[in-house]
Amino acid sequence: QVRLAESGGGSVQAGGSLRLSCVASASESFYTACMAWFRQAPGKEREGVAAFDKETEPRTTVADSVQGRFTISKDNAKNTLYLQLNNLTPEDTGVYYCAALAPRGRCHTLSPDLFGYWGQGTQVTISS
Repeated sequence: QVRLAESGGGSVQAGGSLRLSCVASASESFYTACMAWFRQAPGKEREGVAAFDKETEPRTTVADSVQGRFTISKDNAKNTLYLQLNNLTPEDTGVYYCAALAPRGRCHTLSPDLFGYWGQGTQVTISS
């Protein structure tokens, strides 16, 4: 079993930055080998943002839509996944979710249907 707890969301102006955290509690380490961030804006489908898979090289994937502005990282000692969001725009507004456990080799597809565990989400609101 896995529990995921996101934090770090908030309201900032365009051009600002946020750092999201996701603390994972898992009964087995393989549950959190693959972790990812998704987001969902009002009225839109859930979108993959970035993934971290410790079993692949490179370990990280970032969606084209946020490339150069968002960075994903993981502190394995703390079992915590991070998402650094820079140069934010109103289009980045939404609920950001942490997810874990996708089939081996599929982590970087960022397909929501493949992930087995989800956090409750943290709201990010960007004003212009």
